[in-house]
Amino acid sequence: MPPVPALDVSRLVVRYAGDVTAVDGLSFSAEAGEVLALLGPNGAGKTTTVETLEGYKSPTSGSVRVLDLDPVADHARLTPRIGVMLQKGGVYPGIKPIEALRLFAAFYDTPEDPAALLDRLGLAGVARTPWRRLSGGEQQRLSLALALVGRPDVAFLDEPTAGVDVAGRQVIREVIAELRERGTCVLLATHELDEAERVADRVVIVDHGRLLAQGTPAELMSAVERTTIDFGAPAGLDVAALSAALGAPVVEVRAGEYSVATPPAPATIAALTAWLAEHDLPLGDLRAGRQSLEDVFLRLTGEP
Repeated sequence: MPPVPALDVSRLVVRYAGDVTAVDGLSFSAEAGEVLALLGPNGAGKTTTVETLEGYKSPTSGSVRVLDLDPVADHARLTPRIGVMLQKGGVYPGIKPIEALRLFAAFYDTPEDPAALLDRLGLAGVARTPWRRLSGGEQQRLSLALALVGRPDVAFLDEPTAGVDVAGRQVIREVIAELRERGTCVLLATHELDEAERVADRVVIVDHGRLLAQGTPAELMSAVERTTIDFGAPAGLDVAALSAALGAPVVEVRAGEYSVATPPAPATIAALTAWLAEHDLPLGDLRAGRQSLEDVFLRLTGEP
């Protein structure tokens, strides 16, 4: 018998008063030890889906299971086994990180050591600084620590790297990798697509409450073929002359950013670089290979 998924969303529909459908027949699952990124534009239904999984909203129809429990009916049994990271708020402004972690640790039977967790997330130096005096990135890392202090089997992380500096991002990536190795299922809701591409095992893309695509980042990026050659160069190029040289329309989509309306081909790329060299113009960047996760996301959702 196959193992039960850590998260199981089946034909989920959630409607609000006034007949507003926030989630419309959404289905996906995630396994223990898997990092799943839930992506979508604002208003796509991500927050409603996560709140339903956490047991704060009830499905209108369909079902959700977390660790084979009903998040609403079995909420008291489920709560000790999940960790929830809020993007903002949820912490008393005057409390110190070590105090907050000790308070949260008291809710669990076998919590992480608060001081060790602060050190792991690079917060030991501000352990006794009031929350309101922490930087935005430090507040974000403390929110992550609070979600993890109970050693959850499932962690719901909302924008964990938002406002975090480069060093802090690396720490958070390492912590997520450690959760995966421990067997924790991580549901990552984020707008930072490069971060999702880095850390997620699988990606679910939703819009208007419906599933648009799901798969590994590599699968999604290879499934959509690039239809343009995009490059950076000095602003104000003679696009008419360049179009004639390439045999394809060239437009300046924004200052210094250009798009050639033709699929990538070695001959076209060679002609482009030759034309720039002939006119003694630098090539800033060239995007002609595999699509990025951001490219796929923008194409699927129609975001500008």
